[in-house]
Amino acid sequence: MTDQAVDTGGVQLSGHAATAGHFLGRVRELKELRADIERAGLDTISGKKAPRARVLLIAGRPGSGRTALAEELVRQVADRYRDGVLRARLAEPDGTPVPVERAARELLTALDVPTPPGADEDDLAALLRQALAERRVLLLLDDAAGAEQVDALLPDTPRCLLVAVSAGPLTGIADVRPCTLGGLDTKSALELLSRYTGSVRITVDPRSAEGLVEACQGQPAALNLAGGWLAARPKAAVADLAKQLHAEGDEGSPLSRVFRLVHAALPAPAARILRLLCLAPAGLADAHTASALAGCSMGAARTTLDDLAALGLLRTVDSPLPQYEVPACLYPLLRAAAETHDRPAELQLARARMLERTVRLLQSCRAITETDNPQAREKLQGMPSALRFPTPRAAADWLRVRRPALLASARLAVADGELDTLARRLMSQLVRAMVAHFGTQAAAPDLYGVHRLVLDVAERRNLPREKAAALLNLADVDARTGRTAEALVRYRAALDAGREANDPYAIGRAMESVGGAHLELGDYDRAADWFGRGLAQRLARDERADAARLYGRIATAHTYAGRYGEAQRAWRAAAAGHRKNGDVGAHARALSELARVQEYAGRPEESLRTCQEAVEWAGRAEDTRLQAAVQLRLADTLERLGDPVAAGLHRGAAERILGEEPPARDPEPESSEPEPEPEPESGSEPESGPEPGPASGPASGPVAGPAAGPERPDLPEHRANTCEIRSTPAED
Repeated sequence: MTDQAVDTGGVQLSGHAATAGHFLGRVRELKELRADIERAGLDTISGKKAPRARVLLIAGRPGSGRTALAEELVRQVADRYRDGVLRARLAEPDGTPVPVERAARELLTALDVPTPPGADEDDLAALLRQALAERRVLLLLDDAAGAEQVDALLPDTPRCLLVAVSAGPLTGIADVRPCTLGGLDTKSALELLSRYTGSVRITVDPRSAEGLVEACQGQPAALNLAGGWLAARPKAAVADLAKQLHAEGDEGSPLSRVFRLVHAALPAPAARILRLLCLAPAGLADAHTASALAGCSMGAARTTLDDLAALGLLRTVDSPLPQYEVPACLYPLLRAAAETHDRPAELQLARARMLERTVRLLQSCRAITETDNPQAREKLQGMPSALRFPTPRAAADWLRVRRPALLASARLAVADGELDTLARRLMSQLVRAMVAHFGTQAAAPDLYGVHRLVLDVAERRNLPREKAAALLNLADVDARTGRTAEALVRYRAALDAGREANDPYAIGRAMESVGGAHLELGDYDRAADWFGRGLAQRLARDERADAARLYGRIATAHTYAGRYGEAQRAWRAAAAGHRKNGDVGAHARALSELARVQEYAGRPEESLRTCQEAVEWAGRAEDTRLQAAVQLRLADTLERLGDPVAAGLHRGAAERILGEEPPARDPEPESSEPEPEPEPESGSEPESGPEPGPASGPASGPVAGPAAGPERPDLPEHRANTCEIRSTPAED
């Protein structure tokens, strides 16, 4: 069996493993591993309760069948773990260790546990241990690069079992006995060959077959490739292959010698596609990937991938869409062959073609959701049929299945450093597609990682406008998840970048967000000051709607600080601005908030008159939820003024309004945050960095009330902004 991970796309919660009929040999190893599950650990022997899960280690060189053995063990004991099997791969195909943060996030996602965007490695590892504390799970960690990775993900409960696959010992984890793999026994190795060749060619020349097994040193990956070579040549004898292998000499490992032989025997186009698959992100490829890399047709790519899988050079992934995996043990061999046979410029061109194809697929994936946009429909119809999705559901399925490869594409493109324009376009379309199909909230953890990549490129290429966009997006997520102090630092950095870019939108957006962060932190004076700076900028640019909204935010800060006179003046300015702009609903909400502050200031009669005016304007707005909210506000005011009868009438009116049309959410008074900015026209696709996702100011939480005066006002919460920063044309 080749050294293949069953789930290279990250993590999967399931109970399946390698099919028993496909597993050969390793009887002694399996017996030892199963015995290790039951044996007493050092803690038990010393009379202590085992504090953590038992760890089984399967160690061996790539190609030794270590993953296949781990999957067979999982299959045999999975029924003992009622909460299923979790799988994660801890190394990229090129051997780069996967960050613990990413592995923990994927494991939590598999458990349906929400993961806060931007959380660090320690927080996510702690969240994972907490999620596993009450579960009985079998955790399979493939391609572990070191003990630190495994230790960070190790459950703190003896009810769980962790099976780790690694090239060597995991020094530092207590009470681990490795099961070290060598080659298959001769009988099992011959049976593996016979699955490709049939029994006749093995039995008619058993000595040559045994010589072939010896040349392959019993390594399952090498035997698989040898069997594929023989299967493709029904008239060739086993002795022919054995002689060719001996002619290769002793240079390199058995797997590398068989691979060179198999690669040399492939037709030139197929050999080139195989070599270029070392560029496939996350080692995952489909017909689009192969077609773009090689510059060939989709049909030719699809046929070649099937042929390579039949030869044991690729593995078909169990997926709703046709997808193939490059075995990890073959990756370094493919990369070495590509560096030998293909010029660096050709490899870079192949990578660029693949990224460009990915960008166009993401454009199509997003455009299929914009059925009411004539420009999007026209653009979609102008694409080749191979790039179009038949339905939004098909596009969403493709995006979900290809998600690991798409995220890996973004990471690799940024790391490459020579294709930054394509990298920025790719990230832009990836953000848009994920938001269109999954929504901002569901995609937030992935989007946070993409925005960090955008920031890397912007800093490397000195693109201050895109740097401001990335910083604002990252700060918004920080603010939503309670990391307000961190958000404030990023908002200030975004302001500096916006000033460097001379981008008025970014400057105003950052100023307002800095004010929102100070408001969240309880520094009302600074909040009002920063809102005032943002207001001055909006007024200078004659942005009246934004200016009216900022008057409301200034009023909110003053109210929290107990400065009711200044708050009233600001709410009056907000109401007047909304009225001039023709925003009847916003005008009514501002009047409602003004009435609230007037009551706090000890002016109930004025509050009553303002409330009545707000009711009138809410009726003109034809917003039933707003009408109900203002009616309830008026009822509370009348009750405090000693008129319970009138209060009951208005409360009943509010109940009738809500009964006729139940609100989708609680009625909200005048908002203190920006209204959504209009999205860029979809007819023009700028070659840009990611169209930054929804950017928001800090989400509100409990804030200390005024030092003196009436009870702390029930102010509207500061909700997340939904404005987007504009993208900047990409620079080559």
